[in-house]
Amino acid sequence: MKLLQIDSSVLGDQSVTRELTAAIVARWRTRVSGLEVQSRDLARDPLPHLSAATLPGSDALEAARGEATLREFLEADVVVIGAPMYNFGIPSTLKAWIDRIAVRGRTFRYTANGPEGLAGGKRVIVATASGGLHDGQPSDFVEPYLRHALGFLGVEDIELVRADGIGLSPEHRAASIANALGALPAPERKAA
Repeated sequence: MKLLQIDSSVLGDQSVTRELTAAIVARWRTRVSGLEVQSRDLARDPLPHLSAATLPGSDALEAARGEATLREFLEADVVVIGAPMYNFGIPSTLKAWIDRIAVRGRTFRYTANGPEGLAGGKRVIVATASGGLHDGQPSDFVEPYLRHALGFLGVEDIELVRADGIGLSPEHRAASIANALGALPAPERKAA
């Protein structure tokens, strides 16, 4: 089994989403024998935003980098994404990653009946954190955007681990992180 870990927070050791993704991956490592983990740090090694050179693939180096990014995603059985909320949305580096995995003919296609996702069968776990209280509020553009973008690619198995209100107070931050850590999804599924 292959797990792809994507981190996008710029906060390094102070990042709540990095703490959550690390805990998720650690849980999977202890429970899944032979798990292969590949990590991509979008803050340390950002993908360039789409441009006139990157979108059509006219820059050979960027085209190769985009293909490698796409292959990482396609080969993963499980994707763990750290998606902090910055100004109500995801970091632009995470958007640049999504731009590299949303490839017509590879992860989606258009049909007479509308778009069809081609990258299904994956499990995606999103660790998100925000300074304010946004869960279920109109101000949350992280969860709806990621559910829509990944769903467009055919991914239906999406779980969220959320730490909201981390900027309200040190106590609220600690409680929110503790609640999120207590709600980490396990590799094993509960029987229905």
